[in-house]
Amino acid sequence: MRAISVKLPEYLIREIDRLVKDGVFYSRSDAVREAVRMLVDKYRNSDNGCRGKGSKSTMVMVVAKR
Repeated sequence: MRAISVKLPEYLIREIDRLVKDGVFYSRSDAVREAVRMLVDKYRNSDNGCRGKGSKSTMVMVVAKR
């Protein structure tokens, strides 16, 4: 697995840390990997995916069952 560097706002880091503390994810990396998987799946399975170089904004929400 390759590593990448990502900058996130402090509030998102706090939320990720809360999910890790609550046992939803094993680590920050685990949470971010799942969020990216969900984003990729969303656009892979949608006709609304990113096409071209236009600016596009999206929100990633991670939901996990306990």
